[in-house]
Amino acid sequence: MVGPAINVRTRLSFSDVNGGEELCLTSAPTSIAGSECGGIEFTKEDVEALLNEKLKRKDRFNLKEKCDNMVEYIKRLKLCIKWFQELEYSYLLEQRKLQDELETSEIKSSEMEMIVKNKEEELNSIIVELRKNNAFLREKFTQEESEKLAAVESLTKEKEARLIMERSQASISEELARAQRELSSANQKLSSLNEMYKRLQDYITSLQQYNGKLHTELSTAEDDLKRVEKEKAAMVEDLSMIKGELALSKASQDEALKQKDAMLNEVTCLRREIQQVRDDRDRQLSLVQTLTDEVENCRESAEKYCEELDEMKAKANELEARCSSQSIELKTLQNHLAAAENKLQVSDLTAMETMHEFEDQRRLVSELLARLGDAETKLMEGEMLRKKLHNTILELKGNIRVFCRVRPLLPDERSSPEGNFISYPSSVESLGRGINLVQNGQRHSFTYDKVFAPEATQEDVFVEISQLVQSALDGYKVCIFAYGQTGSGKTYTMMGKTGFLEEKGLIPRSLEQIFQTRQSLQPQGWKYDMQVSMLEIYNETIHDLLSSNRSAPDVLRAENGSPLKPYSIKHDANGNTQVSDLTVVDVRSAKEVSFLLQEASRSRSVGKTQMNEQSSRSHFVFTLKISGVNESTDQQVQGVLNLIDLAGSERLSKSGSTGERLKETQAINRSLSSLSDVIFALAKKEEHVPFRNSKLTYLLQPCLGGDSKTLMFVNISPDSSSANESLCSLRFAARVNACEIGTPRRLTNTRP
Repeated sequence: MVGPAINVRTRLSFSDVNGGEELCLTSAPTSIAGSECGGIEFTKEDVEALLNEKLKRKDRFNLKEKCDNMVEYIKRLKLCIKWFQELEYSYLLEQRKLQDELETSEIKSSEMEMIVKNKEEELNSIIVELRKNNAFLREKFTQEESEKLAAVESLTKEKEARLIMERSQASISEELARAQRELSSANQKLSSLNEMYKRLQDYITSLQQYNGKLHTELSTAEDDLKRVEKEKAAMVEDLSMIKGELALSKASQDEALKQKDAMLNEVTCLRREIQQVRDDRDRQLSLVQTLTDEVENCRESAEKYCEELDEMKAKANELEARCSSQSIELKTLQNHLAAAENKLQVSDLTAMETMHEFEDQRRLVSELLARLGDAETKLMEGEMLRKKLHNTILELKGNIRVFCRVRPLLPDERSSPEGNFISYPSSVESLGRGINLVQNGQRHSFTYDKVFAPEATQEDVFVEISQLVQSALDGYKVCIFAYGQTGSGKTYTMMGKTGFLEEKGLIPRSLEQIFQTRQSLQPQGWKYDMQVSMLEIYNETIHDLLSSNRSAPDVLRAENGSPLKPYSIKHDANGNTQVSDLTVVDVRSAKEVSFLLQEASRSRSVGKTQMNEQSSRSHFVFTLKISGVNESTDQQVQGVLNLIDLAGSERLSKSGSTGERLKETQAINRSLSSLSDVIFALAKKEEHVPFRNSKLTYLLQPCLGGDSKTLMFVNISPDSSSANESLCSLRFAARVNACEIGTPRRLTNTRP
């Protein structure tokens, strides 16, 4: 064990400083001019030229010159990276400023939207209410108009009936007058006959009596006509005319008496006419009786029509009053409607102004979003270039990359009484790369290539290793393994949680990316063949997890712990590793590999301890061999992706292992101790590295001491009771990070 790794080499990650954003290479803010780089600026062409620069030396065997050139080249790379750090920091400030402006604009926009929405709802409710009132009033007005038209039509009909009645009364009066004139002429003839013929005196007297009777009847008729005249002025005038005519008839009768003597001579000739006169008289009397009846009927009809006319007049007056009141009410409602329309117009103007202001705010937000998108694009380009530079430096140095991940606290765990014993520095140099651990009041600081806090998701972790996984398709050997005490989250990091898509681990995500990239490279002429193998190292014994002869209940072990079918590890001259008799399966899709992973997970050795209910009791090694050929260029590549989930280290005093679990724990600790010995030897650059001390280190020999790209995940538990184990894991990871294993080499050739 070594002391606190405070002076561990610092390698700043741009994405850790700005949260994964990218920056542009073509422009730099003015704040860079006064930076530590002394005003030096780099363009994209300068960076590409620096990356593609080949070291020139006169003597290829002059190691000192080679070392000096390499140091000078690394200094320039560091200067370039420093300039990019400052550039990225300035863009980070600008991005934060833009984000603040965007948030302010979004808040204003949301407030304006709420105001517009509230006003629009208020205006809509007012409009709906006014429309309902208008429709109701229109309907009521239409009903009143129809009633008024019906009343006017009825009044017109009554007036027409009254005119018809008056015309009928006029015709009856004319007929009565004509009958009276005929009667007066008959009386005149009768008076002349009485004067001309004395012997007919009695008869004339009787005629006079009868005439008196007729006068009595006429007076009765006059009384009736007077009553009719009182009821109707027109009938009074007609009766007055009749009285005048009767007076004339009386005068004529007096004159006829005077002429009686003169008429005696004519009695003889008139005798013949008497009978005719009698007949005429009877006819006239019957006609008078008929006319009297008709006059009575007309009087009754006139009374009835007058009553109906009075009723119609009263109804017409009532309708006119209602119509006038409704007209006044309609005018009032029209005034209200006009005022509401004016208010609506004012509200529309206000709404239009608000909408214009909202559109301005929306355009401003769009502009800010566009600027933010440009800044993010520039940051992405800068981050890609930074990663390329960082990878170039790491490849030149040949270091093993180390990522640290701290899992969240479980419900049944407790933090330290003094608070969290794990913290993360916030300085620009260590942001996202540093971790501090406090034990017994002493603070230990470590810096790695990347540190993931408990809130980091599986997607966040995979984004950081996606480029490394991509290298396997490019023809590199890639190894990623998870190290840490039991229960620290290694299996979750590598495999994920079954049945939850968002919690898929690195292995299924890496396979999905590889097969998606394989599909996208087909139009460029690339074809890939892929083979999968899976094994576990249990009690220093290799077990094939894809073997069809492996039974579920046991592992087909002999009593001494050795398998019935031994497997041996071999390395060829090219650094390729072979395990004899290991099952290798050709795969064509991520679904096939997922199925194989599920089968292997069911066959893997898992046990319950006091520290972890589902503790992995073996080292799990997933290997994907990739062979690719480009049919257009005949270029061939061979890559290997090793993804390893190591068994967790644990103290016997805490695990409480006995019997078979004790034997498993001892074997796990021995193999991890051998891995630590190998790391120490590599860190000290010793001539002999003890790879053969365990099956695990011998299997990892090409990854730890060859030409592969290697990354280690050190998983940490935040439980305060695991502080000692966490500190040991962090120290071990610091030594791994300091190891130089050589420059990765791409396995490529041309197809014969």
